[in-house]
Amino acid sequence: MAVPTVDAASLAAMLAGLALAACHTLWFAPRLSARSAWAAAFVMAALSLAAAPWFAQPFALLVPAAALLFGQLGRGRMPPSKPPAPTPSAVAEAAPAGAAPPAKPMPVTLGRYRIDSEIGRGSMGAVYLGRDPQLGRQVAIKTLALSREFAGDKLAEARQRFFREAETAGRLQHPDIVTIYDAGEAQDLAWIAMEYIKGEDLQRHTAPGRLLPVPQVLEIAARVAEALAYAHSQGVVHRDIKPANVMVDLAGGVVKVTDFGVARIANASPAPTGLALGTPTFMSPEQMSGRHTDGRSDLYSLGVMLFQLLTGRLPHEGGSMAELMRQIVNEPAPDLRSLRPELPQALADVVALALEKRPEVRYPNGVQMAQDLRAVAAAMREAAAPPPTPSDGFERTATFTRVEPRHNSAP
Repeated sequence: MAVPTVDAASLAAMLAGLALAACHTLWFAPRLSARSAWAAAFVMAALSLAAAPWFAQPFALLVPAAALLFGQLGRGRMPPSKPPAPTPSAVAEAAPAGAAPPAKPMPVTLGRYRIDSEIGRGSMGAVYLGRDPQLGRQVAIKTLALSREFAGDKLAEARQRFFREAETAGRLQHPDIVTIYDAGEAQDLAWIAMEYIKGEDLQRHTAPGRLLPVPQVLEIAARVAEALAYAHSQGVVHRDIKPANVMVDLAGGVVKVTDFGVARIANASPAPTGLALGTPTFMSPEQMSGRHTDGRSDLYSLGVMLFQLLTGRLPHEGGSMAELMRQIVNEPAPDLRSLRPELPQALADVVALALEKRPEVRYPNGVQMAQDLRAVAAAMREAAAPPPTPSDGFERTATFTRVEPRHNSAP
């Protein structure tokens, strides 16, 4: 039986068609949707068959046409135009180890409060702007996803601590402490509704180039010290005083201490040894060491905040937690005037006293610290006041009024 021969032109066309079929199957089709890939395969196969009569051996172009269609068929049945949504378990398996779970969508309501927008987010939850429909007032609602951070007994303890915060902070009624209105738990979120403050926290004013005028810093620190003195008189220690927890409206003269998030009743059982609550760089030596803390620990943290607001840097900045702890517990803070020589010595003395390592040497209460800060501010204003206008040599010795008998007008 004779083997049919294929002329050179038909052979070249067949090889080119096969190359095109392979290119489509391996590279082009995977980049198209399923329907588009099938359509492209049919069009190219049809063009191949339409060109077959022009060659001496038409069957040569049947090969690439068949390769196109069978190659496309080999990609499997057409999948739906949209892939199915992954299951939660698949998402969890695909997420890298240690990655935070995706944020939940903003709730519509929490308790009786309607949620308007998100105004902040922290490591454990978000802060929302809400509205109380009964009173028609805006509120800030702080949430904590406790079930995401804790489990078992620790979850129960965290929940108790959260509601203890609401109870203790809710009984603080001071013009410079944010007011707590309500607390609850819903949608796996523990929440606290509090006074909404229009303004900003002090964190942005701790960087060089953004520092506030010194008299303004001293007045803010004095008001925070007085607010802390009031809280301490009610048996509440903040334990996390820092610029981010002080809200201000500079134009309106508003100063508010916020987030008694780790506050505990001072005469309650202390935290277990080694458990440090608060932000490390603002911790007092006794707080960093896990020892008993009282209101004087807050005044140390206020001293750190004051140092940062005046200089744009922290008194202690260790490269590791161990180094930071060593500095806070053992090394004295830098002299304020070594960084800003133009500041008065009296102000450096106030800061140094607040940053004393031993609690018994620090200010005993915030009222005394506030008094010293205001005394320094008054002395700075007096020093900056322009000198009196020189006298022209005439010494005024008499004062005339409408009832003065020597006055030349009728009484």
